[in-house]
Amino acid sequence: MDVIIPNWPAPKQVKAISSTRIDGVSKGVYQGLNLGAHVGDDAKRVRQNRKLLTQAMQMPNPPVWLNQTHSTHVVEVNQPTATVLDADACTTQQKGVVCSAMTADCLPVLLTNIEGTQVAAVHAGWRGLADGIIEQAVKKFEHPETVMAWLGPAIGASVFEVGQDVVDIFVAVDPDAKDGFNLLSSKVASETSAKKYLADMNKLATQRLNRIGVTQVYYSNRCTVSEHDTFYSYRRDGVTGRQASFIWIE
Repeated sequence: MDVIIPNWPAPKQVKAISSTRIDGVSKGVYQGLNLGAHVGDDAKRVRQNRKLLTQAMQMPNPPVWLNQTHSTHVVEVNQPTATVLDADACTTQQKGVVCSAMTADCLPVLLTNIEGTQVAAVHAGWRGLADGIIEQAVKKFEHPETVMAWLGPAIGASVFEVGQDVVDIFVAVDPDAKDGFNLLSSKVASETSAKKYLADMNKLATQRLNRIGVTQVYYSNRCTVSEHDTFYSYRRDGVTGRQASFIWIE
């Protein structure tokens, strides 16, 4: 099965992967390994895809799935559960609990402490990132300075176009966030044209992590929009599937 293994110095007992759309049984616009049960795909195929992934990656239990709403809610999970939990991040200190974050352009962030005794998976869209979902997840760790982060496949800095309103929201929290946006030039722009920017989610997330003491940050440097055959992308395709990133303690 075609998955991405994070290139980071996580403790040996911490296992992490990020799925792609390659393999799987979904058809049509969901072609491949769609893991999203909420996007209109055939439910039986989604269940089969999830089972295929769990078995192929030798996960100790089926993943904990989240109902993600771009919130800043982090749920602490103490045992495997089939219940879909309302949150945009999950964390655990228990062996065998597989945390997940489902994405199709938003940024998946995986966290572990250097001891390998706690892990977390975070779904960070621009709104959740601006509101502090990463900070809320890191707060669940006793010593943030011992946490390392891996930023998975997401919409890339060369294609993520946003308006002035998004820039203003980030800069209001951290003036240095302006460095995470590049103004788009346009030959047809006029004084009344709304400014557009390219947003760098990796840079914005790294700024947030650094501010709270997390300095070990690693990157997949993969773009969901531009890599059509590898990733699902909501911005590119609209109706589409979802990949996910997972982390657990073995």
